Amino acid sequence: MSKSRVLAGLSILAGVAVIASGVAIAQDVVAKRKEMMKAVGGATKQSVQMVKGEVPFDAAKAKANMATIAAWEGSAALFPKGSDTGDTTAAPKIWQTFDDFEAKGKKMVADAATAAKAAAGGLDAFKTAFGEVTKACKGCHQQYRIKK
Repeated sequence: MSKSRVLAGLSILAGVAVIASGVAIAQDVVAKRKEMMKAVGGATKQSVQMVKGEVPFDAAKAKANMATIAAWEGSAALFPKGSDTGDTTAAPKIWQTFDDFEAKGKKMVADAATAAKAAAGGLDAFKTAFGEVTKACKGCHQQYRIKK
């Protein structure tokens, strides 16, 4: 076998490896953001239950839930280009209007921080501030999530 054929074969294998690793990295990012969204969903659910009176209001839990939601800060990095395929409900619009997507995430983080502080003031104060958090969540999901 000639040296050029061996080099060509190695180049092809290297290219396939790079593509395969890119797919693996994209799927790892998808798994990480799904984990983040699951945590945010759990914190939101527990907070909604408190606001609706389904479970007793607990200021410490409300504050912890808002910290979980505020941990979204910087999570736009979990949406790199090329991570829009596979088992994801992320809408293509995220990458088309990424600045808006990122701004919505930052607003949600700020709203969660406000709600965390409001929790110390009791249920009514938390309920009002938490309403802004749920509006931010809904606004983003309406535009940037593919409905199942």
